[in-house]
Amino acid sequence: MTEIPPAPEPSSPGFSVRRLLPLAVLVAGLIAFFALGLDRYATLDTLRDNRQALTLWVADHLLLAALAYVAVYIAIVAFSLPAALVTTLTGGFLFGTVLGGLLTVVGATIGATAIFLAAKTALGDVLRAKAGPGLRKLEAGFGKNAFNYMLVLRLVPLFPFFLVNLAPAFLGVSLRTYAAATFIGIIPGTFVYASLGNGLGAVFDAGRDPDLGLFFEPQIIGPVLALAVLAMVPVVYKRFSGASQA
Repeated sequence: MTEIPPAPEPSSPGFSVRRLLPLAVLVAGLIAFFALGLDRYATLDTLRDNRQALTLWVADHLLLAALAYVAVYIAIVAFSLPAALVTTLTGGFLFGTVLGGLLTVVGATIGATAIFLAAKTALGDVLRAKAGPGLRKLEAGFGKNAFNYMLVLRLVPLFPFFLVNLAPAFLGVSLRTYAAATFIGIIPGTFVYASLGNGLGAVFDAGRDPDLGLFFEPQIIGPVLALAVLAMVPVVYKRFSGASQA
């Protein structure tokens, strides 16, 4: 009986200009942001100095302003620009807590998804193909409860936002899981800062600076931590139920 030769193993993905292009564009955008000195404008002082003109423009062109705001937020998150907090406050100031928070969540989710896809396309498959047993074990553990882990990372700012955008791309997290957990997980923090932005007018009039540490007040961070603990309950349950059946 003739033996059928085994099918050749698929070759590991390699680096190519085409694969690296999306990530290279995002890196170039970050470099250009600082090279052009745009970081000087990403401040509350800029909002304070231009608030009347911005408020009038938003009142006259609400739909266009909302679309422009979402587009700007997508760029900020996708290019990992250090302007997300100021922009979230600006959204609350210009659009109010509810609309400003919603526009921010949409923009941030799309921007985070863009950098996730760019990193996964450029490096994710390559690193996973060359990964050692340690990373493969971490990937397997993360993948079993990816949504819950992602939700906790989004709810509680344990790590920088851009790092949480990138890491799942190297751990085999699916696009659907990543996008859903991001959208849901950033809602509490976003609306806290949008609410703070909604009150910036009175803060500016009083000549004071907003309390940006509001999110970490016990009455705010407490419920958020409770949500994070709740998100981990299924993970703990599966681990202990699996151990008891072993």
